[in-house]
Amino acid sequence: MSTDTPASAPAESAAERYLAVQRSDEFAGLRRALRGFVFPMTVAFFLWYALYVILSAYARGFMGTKLVGNINVALVFGLLQFVSTFVIAWLYSRFADRKIDPVADRIRAEMGEVNHEHGPRS
Repeated sequence: MSTDTPASAPAESAAERYLAVQRSDEFAGLRRALRGFVFPMTVAFFLWYALYVILSAYARGFMGTKLVGNINVALVFGLLQFVSTFVIAWLYSRFADRKIDPVADRIRAEMGEVNHEHGPRS
C-alpha cells in the first residue's frame, strides 16, 4: 500500500484555494472597489454620450451654433467624446495603480505560493 497522494489531489486543493480566495473579504473588497469605480464612470459616460446624441437630434439650432470659423458646438461635443474617453482611461489607470493592483498582486502572490508547492503554474 502506498502513501502517495493521488494525482488529482493537488488540482483539488488548488481549486479549493481558488474558491477560498473568491470567498475572502479581501477579494470581496477588491470587487467592490472595482465596481465602485467602473459602474459610476460607465453611467456618467453613457449619460454624456446620450446628451450628445439627444442634442444632435433635437437641438439642431444649438448644436449648429458656430463658435469659431466653421467650428460649431456639435463638432466640439463630438471631439469632447474622445477627450472624455481618454480621461476616463487615465483615471482608471491611476485608480487601478492605487487601489486595485496592490490588492490583486497580494492575492496573486498568495496564490503563487500555493501553486508553487504543487508545481509550475500554467
